[in-house]
Amino acid sequence: MVKVLLTAGIILVVNKAQLFSDRLSALLIALPLTSLLAMIWMHHAGQSSARIAGHAQNTFWFVLPTLPMFLILPWMLKNGWSFWPALAANCALTSCFFWGTVILLRKFGIDLMPK
Repeated sequence: MVKVLLTAGIILVVNKAQLFSDRLSALLIALPLTSLLAMIWMHHAGQSSARIAGHAQNTFWFVLPTLPMFLILPWMLKNGWSFWPALAANCALTSCFFWGTVILLRKFGIDLMPK
């Protein structure tokens, strides 16, 4: 129950911060709070350091293909795209970037999606 309340509290704070400052809200969202909470809960549940380290490393690789969305979505919105079509297009692009990253990293011995 503490996990749920703490996580919900963070979401509420970020949501309320957006009402006062887009930049403050963006900063709070940019912090890897979800990943930090997940690692705290993993540690609290007795997960090994190796498992937590693996989680952190995999999170790094999974974040990379999402970054272009934060440049493409604003560009689309500023250039006349409606919100929902722009968001849908960015979800599709992010999926393509994700699978491209998976394929590229396999060539370097990093397998994000084991078969």
